[in-house]
Amino acid sequence: MSDFGFGALSYGAANVGNLYRSLTDDQAQTVLETAWQTGIRYFDTAPHYGLGLSERRVGHFLATKPRDEFIVSTKVGRLLRPNPEGHGRLDAANDFAVPADLKRVWDFSADGIRRSLDESLARLGLDSVDILYLHDPEKYDLTLGISAGIPALAALRDEGLVSAIGVGSMCVAALLESVRSDALDLLMVAGRFTLVEQPALAEVIPECRRKGIGVVNASVFNSGLLASNNLGTHSRYEYGEVPLELLARTKEIAGVCAQYDVELPAAALQYTLREPAVRTVVVGGSTPEQIRQNAERMTVGIPDDMWRTLVAKGLIAE
Repeated sequence: MSDFGFGALSYGAANVGNLYRSLTDDQAQTVLETAWQTGIRYFDTAPHYGLGLSERRVGHFLATKPRDEFIVSTKVGRLLRPNPEGHGRLDAANDFAVPADLKRVWDFSADGIRRSLDESLARLGLDSVDILYLHDPEKYDLTLGISAGIPALAALRDEGLVSAIGVGSMCVAALLESVRSDALDLLMVAGRFTLVEQPALAEVIPECRRKGIGVVNASVFNSGLLASNNLGTHSRYEYGEVPLELLARTKEIAGVCAQYDVELPAAALQYTLREPAVRTVVVGGSTPEQIRQNAERMTVGIPDDMWRTLVAKGLIAE
């Protein structure tokens, strides 16, 4: 089951897990409420995001909304366990401004995945989630993720404990192997199908089309590079510095967008929705202004001629 009637824009809740900077509980709730007010109804979280903080905050927010009016997903593969060595430190190695009193423990076993879901439900305060993703299997053991993790997810779906299952990854090889498992409903493609680079278009997206697997497209700003019209060496790419060659390509794309009076972030948000396999675009945000701006940019009219020009110049794939 991959058709939930997603809206075009969905919210990825890493920021309310204090990604990069700390938010108060009130600030996080305001961000989530703003997302709701703009029409967003799909919220994606994970234990990884702030060592459970994102799940707790998302759950606290969703407790104020009718259960049949939202879609929520979380992820499995990393269990959270006590970390005495982290006392007095922050989880800076993973870019989250939260106390490192817990640690992530990889576990793709059927028992580990079931426990991960149970613990996520407790943090969320929900009886169920709609979608469950295997998170970043390539970062630990892709073979184990495919051979043990995906069947474990499928068993939970077969039991009716979740409605749909998928894999979320930034790795094209992992995404392709996951699709070829023939067990998934959805695939969360993170940063591999964007306005500035489209490696997933070679095999992953066509395979999803053939098998009727819906694509939930995340990180369409490439972790910040495409989020602003002001490009420079300060721009962030994949959580780090942007390679100069990629920055030059992005500036070319931005130049074409400017010719058509289209903001670069608006083009980045809307580009992949032209692909029929893409069900929704998941974007984060740490302020209400960012959320409202993304919602507005998703509705801006973009002329077909702009896309044709970008294709003709070899800047995007058809």
